[in-house]
Amino acid sequence: MSTLAHTMMTAARPVETGLTAPGGLDRYTYPETPVADRVGPPSWEGADTDLGRVGRRAGGSRGRGLHGQLVQQLGQMIVSGDLGADRPLVPEEIGQRFEVSRTVVRESLRVLEAKGLVSARPNVGTRVRPVSDWNLLDPDIIEWRAFGPQRDDQRRELGELRWTIEPLAARLAAGHGREDVQQRLGDMVEIMGHAFAQGDAITFSRADAEFHSLLIQLAGNRMLEHLSGIVSAALQVSGSPTISCDRPGEPCLAHHARIVDALANGDGPAAEAAMRQLLTVHPEVERVVPAPREH
Repeated sequence: MSTLAHTMMTAARPVETGLTAPGGLDRYTYPETPVADRVGPPSWEGADTDLGRVGRRAGGSRGRGLHGQLVQQLGQMIVSGDLGADRPLVPEEIGQRFEVSRTVVRESLRVLEAKGLVSARPNVGTRVRPVSDWNLLDPDIIEWRAFGPQRDDQRRELGELRWTIEPLAARLAAGHGREDVQQRLGDMVEIMGHAFAQGDAITFSRADAEFHSLLIQLAGNRMLEHLSGIVSAALQVSGSPTISCDRPGEPCLAHHARIVDALANGDGPAAEAAMRQLLTVHPEVERVVPAPREH
């Protein structure tokens, strides 16, 4: 086994650090919605007041900070439909409900605005935007949709998108003879094989995700590489364990190995065909969507 493969199999989990908010956030104003224009208070029923509970319910904050937890909570509520389109979001009400500072609320709304989930306008305030305005390729939104009532649609749409992206990436990668990357792809298959033999689903899924990220990089197309985050998010919501095929097993490993062999031989069509076989989904396989990603 190569040094890289050995290191990945034995490395401890990385230390996660807290999120430090940049200064000057109070200058980003979210004016209150005029009283006469309010549709009514947001439907906060079921929302956790204690953001510590929010973190545990949504996968755990592990020191990521109140800002990340509030983004996650509000994002899930919007994507799930608990906060419908055009719903006014008043920073003061959110701060009181979740017992966080105005600065935390403003920065959280700012993040959600960047994702297209809310809009802030003078004399109107902050409101939830319709689905047509959301950045549906944002990894957070991908996972929030997959965690909520839209999970079936999200999984199908991600599968269709991956069917378009990854076979093309595999074919293009065969034309780039970068032995270092091809060696790393082989390492990932080796790690997956050892992990499967040991029943280590976590290591298997990490190596699998790394394999697909490397493959897109090897394609040499920067626009495809820009979409690698979508593939990573798709793997995170595809099932448990989070892998690119139906389940860890010999067929899954064989398809990955065929892709590596095709790349080594510079055979683009074979690499593309092997990837399509890998991405084939059997509808009878029940998948369980994990909690959304952390911030």
